[in-house]
Amino acid sequence: MTEEPDRPLSYRQPQQARSAATLARVLKAAEEIAASSGLEEMTMTGVAERAGVSVGTIYRRFEDKEQLITALTERMLERREEYMAERLRVAEPSLSGVLDAYAHALLESFADSNSLFPALLRAGRNRTMDRGAHTITEIHRLLLEAAAPYTGHIQRPHPQEALDTTARAVLGACFHNSVRPDPVTGEAARRRYADELSDMAIAYLLTPDRRGAAQG
Repeated sequence: MTEEPDRPLSYRQPQQARSAATLARVLKAAEEIAASSGLEEMTMTGVAERAGVSVGTIYRRFEDKEQLITALTERMLERREEYMAERLRVAEPSLSGVLDAYAHALLESFADSNSLFPALLRAGRNRTMDRGAHTITEIHRLLLEAAAPYTGHIQRPHPQEALDTTARAVLGACFHNSVRPDPVTGEAARRRYADELSDMAIAYLLTPDRRGAAQG
């Protein structure tokens, strides 16, 4: 079985610290414009002006706006992976602590750019969707890894499958909140919603299988 080849880069990666700093400014400017005005209104010229660089500097890195959008999407996805990893790393060492951290971090992660994140995914082509699927898989893995020491507390007949179901359900609820026309907004409301998601997850994991009990 051959290994899958590395995916080609969608844009030219910087080799020097100064170039990396410039790229970070460009992507930050692009994110700010896209978040405030929408992807349709984001132009290479506008990004260059906000980033304080020449348009030529951007075109030396990106062939067109589509490549810039792809890079912006990758940047946001990488940030989410790093954010989730850190929040789970410092979670309270218990099953409920891990689920609390997971639900709250996910909801905050999807909410930090309002509608921009789903818009980026809709705007992307296959490569962007593949990168998004990679992030979902990584976030899923991070939860399973963080919860692994506490699977003995799970009351379902198949703890790993139950944890897998929980991870998918909470992730789906947080993503759905980011794309619905009336999302939960405001820090206090998001905190309550994340608490409810975590409570539901814990209640499920700590409840024996009612179908199995009935058959027994």
